[in-house]
Amino acid sequence: MTDSTRTSGPQRSEPNAGQVGETASGIAKVPFGRTGHLSTRVIFGAAGLGRASQETTDRYLELIASYGVNHIDTAADYGESELRLAPWLATHRHEVFLATKTGQRDADGARRSLERSLERLGVDSVDLIQLHNLVEDDEWELALSPGGALEGLLAAKREGLTRFVGVTGHGLRIPGMHLRSLQRYDFDSVLLPYNFALLSNADYRRDAEALLEVCAERNVAVQTIKSLARRRWPADHDGVRHSWYQPLPPGEELTRAVRFVLGNPQVFLNSSSDMGLLEMTLQAASNPWPVPSQAEMQADLESLNVAPLFDGVALERI
Repeated sequence: MTDSTRTSGPQRSEPNAGQVGETASGIAKVPFGRTGHLSTRVIFGAAGLGRASQETTDRYLELIASYGVNHIDTAADYGESELRLAPWLATHRHEVFLATKTGQRDADGARRSLERSLERLGVDSVDLIQLHNLVEDDEWELALSPGGALEGLLAAKREGLTRFVGVTGHGLRIPGMHLRSLQRYDFDSVLLPYNFALLSNADYRRDAEALLEVCAERNVAVQTIKSLARRRWPADHDGVRHSWYQPLPPGEELTRAVRFVLGNPQVFLNSSSDMGLLEMTLQAASNPWPVPSQAEMQADLESLNVAPLFDGVALERI
């Protein structure tokens, strides 16, 4: 990447009438890599539906529809999420780009996982199936070798069960692992953690920039997670936890965090598993200007005691 501000400090920008999918209001839609789909820049991350009731799920789906969100990301490992989406998909499947994930590493297991996801979702196919959190060396070698998960998913793609194949991951090592994965196979999308605190880590920033450069060259879609992460939960916190990490509180800091991510036009923001933050996220994404400055983001980091979730060892498998 020639512009180092792309990940570390997005340049301030104003909307241009000629930008793809830009409207006077609502969330912009831009090409999701090479897929041909114009996805909203906020993707509905459905992990938070894993323990939600159907009534609660339906309210959130009505909310994202009211903002025009047209891309949903779930996973086989997200509890009851796929089942909760099924009733809505029965009548709205054609309105969204639908993605799920498998944590299986062998071909047969990945194929069975995908078939189970299709059954739980109540659909004949998904738009994107992703290898979930492919970060450990042994799992990586198994999944991307003959007889591995990738082989099974490519067979499923040829049969029309999915249109595209991607790879996801968490932790400090994942940008480098994604680069390795793209050397082995030309995936259609990648997903990685992305926020100001993480990008303040020089090594992570370097690897993320290298990954984004390759993705730009190959037109690979880049999804981000943990955009609203504050830190790991304090040991003495005994209240409700809607995600495994402590998110930013509602307010201006959260709005700036959303705008910081969307200030990089290359990436998509997957919404937090804390569904209570969804509407504010959508509001911020509907008007993502101005992009906050480095000084503003640093001030938020210090005032809220924001800390990276990952240290290269702990929680890499989350």
